[in-house]
Amino acid sequence: MSKRTYTSREFNQRVSEAKKTAEGDTVVFITDRGAPAHVLMSIEKYNRLVGTGRSIVDMLAMPEAADIEFEITRSKELPREVDLS
Repeated sequence: MSKRTYTSREFNQRVSEAKKTAEGDTVVFITDRGAPAHVLMSIEKYNRLVGTGRSIVDMLAMPEAADIEFEITRSKELPREVDLS
């Protein structure tokens, strides 16, 4: 991924050029008084960067697993003793 930097003034004068540059594989940085202040990128690139937007809770919920039958057979034996010596 390449990058291109515009000053705030350049960006204001060349908005269309900056947008076209950001559509490709280039990230556009916009500086304010010499320091990076903003980043311009395509929405596709942004979506890839932030992922699907699903939370870890949503991913672990597994609603498709609701159709799986699962039975646990419990042993009637007592648990074995633990030796703490």
